[in-house]
Amino acid sequence: MPYPFPDTITGPELVAEYAPIIKGKTILCTGVSPNSIGAKYVETIAGGQPELIILVGRSLDKVSQTAELITKAHQEVKTKVLGLDLTSFASVRKAAEEVNSWDDVPVIDVLVNNAGIMAVPYEKCVDGFEKHLTVNYLSHFLFTNLILDKVLAAKDGRVINISSGAHYISGIRHADINYEDGKTYEKWGAYAQSKTASILFSRELAKRLGDHGLLSFSVNPGAVMTNLGSHLDFSPGGDGDECWRISRMGGAPYGWQTPELISPERGISTHVFASFDPVLKAHNGAYLEQRARLADYYVDVVSPAAISDIEAEKLWTLSAKAVGL
Repeated sequence: MPYPFPDTITGPELVAEYAPIIKGKTILCTGVSPNSIGAKYVETIAGGQPELIILVGRSLDKVSQTAELITKAHQEVKTKVLGLDLTSFASVRKAAEEVNSWDDVPVIDVLVNNAGIMAVPYEKCVDGFEKHLTVNYLSHFLFTNLILDKVLAAKDGRVINISSGAHYISGIRHADINYEDGKTYEKWGAYAQSKTASILFSRELAKRLGDHGLLSFSVNPGAVMTNLGSHLDFSPGGDGDECWRISRMGGAPYGWQTPELISPERGISTHVFASFDPVLKAHNGAYLEQRARLADYYVDVVSPAAISDIEAEKLWTLSAKAVGL
């Protein structure tokens, strides 16, 4: 198969390609409720016969539905389910404590921080931070750090953070990450800030722990129609379409026209690519563009605010203080 892969590559095709690598692995993924891109990812990689898939989400009923689909299709693949409410750092700590107590799970080969929200009304979570930043980034930052020993125990353990091309809209608002308690709130800006944070987090993880064997990547799956955007109107002029207009104003290279909506099968190709591709070992910390390709091969697809080592270090300091690490 040629490399980089063609734009039409799908997740199932990559799983077939990487099956010898996936076999026997332990994968943990957040945000796997039915009809989500996370559910499509775990259901697809089950075809590569991993040893264990840990399915994490706020609703255990919904997470269990996805686990049942995997078990029905691939009886040889073991699953575990874990409750995690990303709006609460206390819930994150409890979930991490449970993972660390599992003696039968000594390593986590791939941790995918996939769960997220997009363009929702202003809300502060219980710990005092804006909801996009809390759910999409800060809680994943905390969860990752608390279970990191199990990822470091794996050979070439990987942490995958899901970002978005919409990150171009906003860098990190260090002086006012909470939008003046909502007074200056803009939903796409808040979403973008959290997705820029995901890219910076991946870079800083690679910088801090790459010498210890950890690999970390951020992923833009592309414009995939899942339940993430079910509350938005993506028709011309709708609040979903507004994202591309604001992105153009921010200088995003993809924003000159409304992007093609792609299928979940194609959307998860970048998840799978980031999780298992062996060539990526030479590109630790990279931002991976939609449809399984290294952004390194394409110019101007990452905002300068998202690839600054200074910004990455500043964000780490802010985050550690925010979550109490």
